[in-house]
Amino acid sequence: MVLLPVVWGYRLDLETQFSTTKLMLIKPHKHLTNFSTSLGRGVVVPFPALPQSPFSSSLLAGTRDHPPLRRTSHAYTDERLHHLLQASTDQHSLKAVHCFHALVIAIGSYARQPIFFLNNVIYLYGSLGELYVACKVFDRMPERNAVSYNSVISACSREGHLEMAWDVFCEMWGSGFAPTHATFGSLLSFDALDMRRGCMLHGLMLKNGLFFSDAFAGTALLGMFGRLGLLDEARRVFEDLPRKCLITWNSMISLLCCHGFVGESLSFFGDLRRSNYGLSGSTFVSVLSGILGEEELAQIHGFVLKNGFDYEVSVSNTLVNAYVKCSGVGLAEKTLKEMPVQDVVSYNTVIGAYAKDERSQRAFELLQGLSASGILPNETTYVGLINCCASLRVAHYGEYVHAKVIRNAFQYDVFVGSALVDFYGKCDKPSAARRCFNELPDKNVTSWNALITTYSTKCCNTQISLLHDMLRSGYRPNEFTFSTLIKTSLVPQLQLLHCLAIRMGCQKNEYVFSSLVKSYAKNGLISDALTVAASFEMPLPVVSANIMSTIYSRIGQYEQSLEILSLLDEPDNVSWNVLLSACSHKGYYDEVFEIFRFMLMAKVPYDNFTVVSVLSACTKLCSLALGSCVHDLLVKTNFEQCDTFVCNILIDMYAKCGSVESSVKIFKETSGKNLITWTCLISALGHHGCAREALERFREMLLLGVKPDRVALIALLSACRHGGLVEEGMELFSEMEKLYGVNREIDHYLGAVGLLVRGGHLNEAEEVIGKMPFPRDAQICRSFLAGQTAKGTGEGSTIARGTH
Repeated sequence: MVLLPVVWGYRLDLETQFSTTKLMLIKPHKHLTNFSTSLGRGVVVPFPALPQSPFSSSLLAGTRDHPPLRRTSHAYTDERLHHLLQASTDQHSLKAVHCFHALVIAIGSYARQPIFFLNNVIYLYGSLGELYVACKVFDRMPERNAVSYNSVISACSREGHLEMAWDVFCEMWGSGFAPTHATFGSLLSFDALDMRRGCMLHGLMLKNGLFFSDAFAGTALLGMFGRLGLLDEARRVFEDLPRKCLITWNSMISLLCCHGFVGESLSFFGDLRRSNYGLSGSTFVSVLSGILGEEELAQIHGFVLKNGFDYEVSVSNTLVNAYVKCSGVGLAEKTLKEMPVQDVVSYNTVIGAYAKDERSQRAFELLQGLSASGILPNETTYVGLINCCASLRVAHYGEYVHAKVIRNAFQYDVFVGSALVDFYGKCDKPSAARRCFNELPDKNVTSWNALITTYSTKCCNTQISLLHDMLRSGYRPNEFTFSTLIKTSLVPQLQLLHCLAIRMGCQKNEYVFSSLVKSYAKNGLISDALTVAASFEMPLPVVSANIMSTIYSRIGQYEQSLEILSLLDEPDNVSWNVLLSACSHKGYYDEVFEIFRFMLMAKVPYDNFTVVSVLSACTKLCSLALGSCVHDLLVKTNFEQCDTFVCNILIDMYAKCGSVESSVKIFKETSGKNLITWTCLISALGHHGCAREALERFREMLLLGVKPDRVALIALLSACRHGGLVEEGMELFSEMEKLYGVNREIDHYLGAVGLLVRGGHLNEAEEVIGKMPFPRDAQICRSFLAGQTAKGTGEGSTIARGTH
């Protein structure tokens, strides 16, 4: 046991390597210099209870009862103090630092290097996050040097207090101490450092010669320019640095990858391999963070294996993450299994990827592999598994994971608890979600958002009540909170939320703004939606512009829709689709094909909505050649999204362009036929006079269990009219309510009248018109009179007389 001097009745006992530290209160001895004989049993007192006076300089000078403290027979030589300092550093605990600090104060000026030890005390406090205590020690130092200032600046850097660090730097400069590479390194590492101060520090580095003499400060300057997005300046700094180190190269590669310059980062990586600096794990972590191509990833993977860095778990984890981004989760899992060293982060990466890919079974198998490897799952593991269950919406899977969470005592973790709330909400179990939420001792905004989302389809009043509880609990709603509430609110709640969003300054957020516009339009308040849109400063965000252009298209103002979309610098896929749809509705068919051709040339990805707009233009123009070209393009490019929706449009397009054989062929090739598919085929056959075949297709549809709706029956009546199948058509008209549960509408009466008139049954047609439960309209009368005119019997008809 190492014994410290007894000062004013206190003794510090520092056991080996500071494993335990006790402050013993004993009776004062009249010969404090003989402190080795004054040991006795006392009462343990915690260090913070020490009064200020035992460490004051007056006690060290001595009093009437207590002679001054003399140098204690070299009991604490500098070598021993260095040993205790190393012990405090190794322990990295506040208790050990308190002990060492007390020792330094007690010895005071008797130490040969008092500034050195106090500087280390400042550093230790700063490394433990005790910035206030570090600054207090600094303020009470009787003498300082450049290291003292650097220690405080470094402590401020760790805590992110830029202004305090800058004030200390200015005081250092004003006190005549020249800044060192450590000074510039700490100041340049601040994320909040602006360009003006950064350039000032750059100038001082050039003036002092530190830029040319040491790689540390230059690397920090390179990082500062990179954080500000000034890659040209960062590259110039890199090229001008006469002394580089491996960290400098790694920093440059990392900056290029972070800003998307993958090719240049690989070029720098190649130069580094050919240099004498060597490679490190950080080199591979930097270059892998930006890799997007499978070929480059395979090359880097080969270098990792060749240089033996696959045994560094950080490199292997980054490699797995790169495979998730570039090649899919399958190769990522294969890489995981081939890793010689693994940790929980390795498994979490792949489990999280399976959660996004909605392949929960593989995620659960990985959980079993994790347990078999002897690696304990952590909070992130369970969050990934719960997200898998939430995407599946299978309750018993999530309940199994919930049991695991409880067994491992993670149910009180805020991230795990929030994931459980989200899971039970998506599984339509609001009571279980509420119970998980209530069990959380420490909630956050994400927890509240998950619970509010749970009730998004249940009850709007409950959501508003939860918002009130959230505000009363001191949590500030974010853009996700407002967006979720606004999307599902009715008009009174919508206006209330709009006011609250304005009050909290969230109305200009892109997500909140888009939700407001969309919700106002959905509730029929088009003028309010346009008013909200007009309040947003131009240019509109892409999502908001898409919503606004869609609203204008819906109300027929296609010119305004096109004007909004023309202002976008970087339109997305939805923007192009809205633009095509607006042009098609406006009748600008040439523009539709020009826009689609531009999309193909610019390699803008298109989807089924794009194809539908283009095919609709072909249908309006009755251009079989253009429609066939679009169809050939889909076949040639193996269009994966050529779903039933697109096939229905193709059937309709070929039929209206005169190629019913192609319509039948597309129908046969369609795998997921629905009611609209059958209706399109029946309509196509009917318009081309194939009434018998249309009727057969209708019966086939009934045998397959597809129930017709009003549109399908209209199409079949029209087919019967074109084919002259009066008996079959009228049988269908008579039995449609009884057999299919479809009430007769004006369009059905119009089809029946046209069928009878075309077959020459004018009296029966007049009888059908007379039995209509609603007034006859002009179209009905026109159809009947056309039949009378063709038969030359218009004089005696009561309907004809009623129209004159």
